[in-house]
Amino acid sequence: MSEPRENREPYDLIGIGLGPFNLGLACLAEPLDELDALFLDSKPDFDWHSGMFLEGAHLQTPFMSDLVTLADPTSPYSFLKYLKESGRLYSFYIRENFYPLRTEYNDYCRWAAAQLPSVRFGTTVTEVAYEDGLYVVKTAAGDTYRTRHLVLGTGTPPYVPEACEGIGGDFIHNSGYVHAKRDLVRKESITLVGSGQSAAEIYLDLLSSIDEYGYRLNWVTRSPRFFPLEYTKLTLEMTSPEYIDYFRALPEETRYRLERGQKGLFKGIDGDLIDTIFDLLYEKNVKGPVPTRLMTNTALQQARYERDSGQYVLGLRQEEQGEEFRLRTEGLILATGYRYRVPEFLDPIRERLRFDGQGRFDVARNYSIDTTGRGVFLQNAGAHTHSITSPDLGMGAYRNSYIIAELLGREAYPVEKAIAFQEFAAPKGTVS
Repeated sequence: MSEPRENREPYDLIGIGLGPFNLGLACLAEPLDELDALFLDSKPDFDWHSGMFLEGAHLQTPFMSDLVTLADPTSPYSFLKYLKESGRLYSFYIRENFYPLRTEYNDYCRWAAAQLPSVRFGTTVTEVAYEDGLYVVKTAAGDTYRTRHLVLGTGTPPYVPEACEGIGGDFIHNSGYVHAKRDLVRKESITLVGSGQSAAEIYLDLLSSIDEYGYRLNWVTRSPRFFPLEYTKLTLEMTSPEYIDYFRALPEETRYRLERGQKGLFKGIDGDLIDTIFDLLYEKNVKGPVPTRLMTNTALQQARYERDSGQYVLGLRQEEQGEEFRLRTEGLILATGYRYRVPEFLDPIRERLRFDGQGRFDVARNYSIDTTGRGVFLQNAGAHTHSITSPDLGMGAYRNSYIIAELLGREAYPVEKAIAFQEFAAPKGTVS
């Protein structure tokens, strides 16, 4: 680890929360002498979805969507540099698979974080105030830091449907699946609710062990079908500066309508995984009926926990038929995704932040959310303003390059203006 720079408060930038996006910003800020940055996170160390470290699980984006490469291919914090130092670069080359394992990516991020003197884990931010033209960041340990700019990277916490709030029992969100699996597989029945990649990975994992443990396995989703992730190349051009410009300029109600319809573009299931699930079902069914149900178009409306029986009673509705029914299950896994919540520590500066008509952050084209347009910036949580580029790992380096340029008044890392072959907006006037 390099020696930390002299503390020259106020900082130019304090990042709160250290997921891949703010960690990438820390990596890109580190070589810039004119940018004094500090990054804080409450966790004891970097940890990104460790509850989903299933064997063989991999990212849905290639290794070039690491912390830095798409902004600076020469960075010492690249995934390839990590592989070289780990002695696995040639093995990765021979593997001929561009998609890093999820555990491997997490280890890469831990490797990068360990080299950054600007990163401080185990630091919980309790309040952010605004005094004398500076943001004042206070921590649970009683420390205070002052900065000209903030970048929020607190991520999106697990979402529990309203029907399951406070019902008791030992149901889990998929984010804790690996840690709970040992107890789950000992139950007589397990029901999985959700339709995305995480749900599919868990279903395959449990289906693989169904003969060994003998539980009944249900997979319930409100989605009309098990949608594959849309990954064709012209669709991938939607993760581009041009599409951000186009989407951001649309009326608010149009953006919200599109956001609801675009979930399959970044929340679908890997096509190969869908095929693997079908093939395993087919193989097991040769020996006889498999004790499993897959139910689409089925919404979770109610839920209760019966302490005496140790079972959940789920009130479900087949949406296309309008038919309601109940399902009993001992184990319940909610693969219901994540939803952003405005951190409470921002309450003292809420009047300095911009919100749209839906009560969500009004994220400007430059990723700012404050009334000045260049004081507080947001990582992720902007699908309603920046579309599918917001959660995309591959666009993290672009967003960080953009934010750094806003802070410095110059492009320390070139910011792409146009990369797509297609046009998203209507041309002006008459064209030929």
